[in-house]
Amino acid sequence: MRKSTLWTIVGVVVAVIIAWAIVNVLFSLIAFAFRVLAVAVVALIVFLVLRAVFARREVD
Repeated sequence: MRKSTLWTIVGVVVAVIIAWAIVNVLFSLIAFAFRVLAVAVVALIVFLVLRAVFARREVD
């Protein structure tokens, strides 16, 4: 096996490892952003429901 072939194989392995780590971080960030969005939507719904419930009680 020639030296350039060995370095090519090593380069491919390192590239795959780096790509794996980057994709893992990106998917973690996307999952975190989705969780934050879901929490914001649920919090808004709960806020609107609570505001409606307390608004009705004050009128009575």
